[in-house]
Amino acid sequence: MKLTLLLISILLFSFSGNYAQTPTKRPLKPSDVYRLQNLGDPQISPDGNWVAYTLSSVDSVKNKRNSDIWMISWDGKENIQLTHSPDGESQPRWSPDGKYLSFVSSRNGLTSSQIWLMDRRGGEAKQLTDLKKGELNDYAWSPDSKKLALVLKSPADTSKAKTPKPIVIDRFHFKQDVEGYLTKASTHLYLYDIVSKKLDTLTKGNLDETTPKWSPDGTQILFQSNRTTDPDRNANTDIWVIDAKPNAQMKQITTWTGRDFSAEWSPDGKQIAYLRTTSSENYIMYDQSILCVVSKDGGEPKLLTKSLDRPVGTPRWAKDGASIMALITDDRIRYLAQINVSDGKLTKTIGGNRSFNTLERHPSGNFLATMSDSQTPTEIYVLENGNVRKLTKHQDDFLAPLNLATAEGFTSKSKDGATVSNILYRPANALKGEKLPTIFFIHGGPVAQDEFSFDLSRQMLAAAGYNVVAVNYRGSNGRGLDFCKVISADWGNKEVLDILGATDYVIQNGIADPEKLGIGGWSYGGILTNYTIATDTRFKVASSGAGVALVSSLYGVDQYILQYENELGSPWKNFDKYMALSYPFLKADRIKTPTQFMVGESDFNVPSVGSEQMYQALKSLGIPTELIIYPGQFHGITNPSFQKDRFERYIAWFNKYLKK
Repeated sequence: MKLTLLLISILLFSFSGNYAQTPTKRPLKPSDVYRLQNLGDPQISPDGNWVAYTLSSVDSVKNKRNSDIWMISWDGKENIQLTHSPDGESQPRWSPDGKYLSFVSSRNGLTSSQIWLMDRRGGEAKQLTDLKKGELNDYAWSPDSKKLALVLKSPADTSKAKTPKPIVIDRFHFKQDVEGYLTKASTHLYLYDIVSKKLDTLTKGNLDETTPKWSPDGTQILFQSNRTTDPDRNANTDIWVIDAKPNAQMKQITTWTGRDFSAEWSPDGKQIAYLRTTSSENYIMYDQSILCVVSKDGGEPKLLTKSLDRPVGTPRWAKDGASIMALITDDRIRYLAQINVSDGKLTKTIGGNRSFNTLERHPSGNFLATMSDSQTPTEIYVLENGNVRKLTKHQDDFLAPLNLATAEGFTSKSKDGATVSNILYRPANALKGEKLPTIFFIHGGPVAQDEFSFDLSRQMLAAAGYNVVAVNYRGSNGRGLDFCKVISADWGNKEVLDILGATDYVIQNGIADPEKLGIGGWSYGGILTNYTIATDTRFKVASSGAGVALVSSLYGVDQYILQYENELGSPWKNFDKYMALSYPFLKADRIKTPTQFMVGESDFNVPSVGSEQMYQALKSLGIPTELIIYPGQFHGITNPSFQKDRFERYIAWFNKYLKK
């Protein structure tokens, strides 16, 4: 009897000990922004044995994100951090002979970014370039590893005078977020000799050339450029080719008046794959890219995916040159496809509820990509024979303590009969059939889509106890060209119908508590928040980030002059249209929803005046409101402490009105 009791005690202790060793999962919280790392720019070594990539992480003490270069073996068994400086490194590139790994950095107190070389045999990285001609934007190794093609932007005025010179502007498109006011500075191609360090000018003039790609034999470089009379007044870019030597003449390969871009040489150097817009108009907001192939000498291109009616991205030639791998943006996903060059036949090779990015070909003919799903932030994956193998595991520590929301798709009907695809995020511990306070968090763009990829904002709101709904309203991509362009010059109409249709669905299906509805979003998501609360009063609370409502007041103030001129027309010719699209401000007395407004102080994309006007209107009307302006921030909030603060303010504002 005593022996039996002893055994039971031992077993109970053992079970309780094991149980105690299993940590309880917790919800996501705003401070987790400090733990999330970002992977990007994977580059496969010439021998195929290694993958170099960038990994950025947050230094919470310095309140900044820093990027380092890492390297992982193709089999995933060895993972090495190559750089450790506090200044950050980016754009890792292997020399084709495999001797060096280069990167870009302004480390050691440099005032501008330079290229550094790291010898594969060991030792510290050494500064290669000392560029004074301009700002380094991009670079590419020649196939023989003897030269670099550089993209340099003309230097800005670096005068150290106490009184800065005035900014003199004479451009049609004269401001851009992050870049600020635009002058006549040009971006050109240069050749840099690795041994002699001699810098030769390849292109000249007052137009821009970007994205150089060396031909396989190293004799030519292709690039893209808008060489129209006034590039500011259209969205054109064409593919050009130039011999890789000074004073060579450039040759135009494509002539589409829309946009040709993302060009790639075929393995034999005889053809060029590239993307082009479906539209040949000056402005191409509501558009999608199609895959094309053209001879290296130019001529009539072959439009391989013209009938697909889905955006194609990141084209990469197969090893044999008979097909091209690419990423296809479809309904809430981004999948990998193989397109036959001879007849355009498309084969979906790897899909699923996830989102692939950054495609690169391995010497074996297999591919590598970055990928995320709704519960996994971006990692690097190897794509072999239709299978996916996870290569990096940087997100494991981030995910280990977390209990994340689930994501499921649903389809709703709008009042006018349109079918809309959506994603519902449910809190991790939500009971089946339980009605919850629900937040509609609306994506920006508008030409974008919510996918089954990792979404920190929606996960964060779900972790606070809310159902969160992502609506792929009309204007989103992934559903075809007609679905996308139907909102042109008709903002705040069909998109709002789609948001309200999704609202009706979650109420009718017992998902949302109809008395506890909230809405929010950033950029066009903030704009649609304004439109929606001016249309329907059932939302109890709203958060509008980087939005606008009085459209005419942004003409010449934001960066979208091409859109205004081509989509709405000039205000002095079509002011009634501007006024019709400004109904959230002009009919602000219809709004009953307590609304929070947020914006970056230095935002040139959707400047702060748009949020300030709506804040002032609601304040004047006595509607509960608040305005948060993040100092020194552009359209995207990049300061880690501000990112945390924004999540905290979202949650506090929604809790105030939805958790009474």
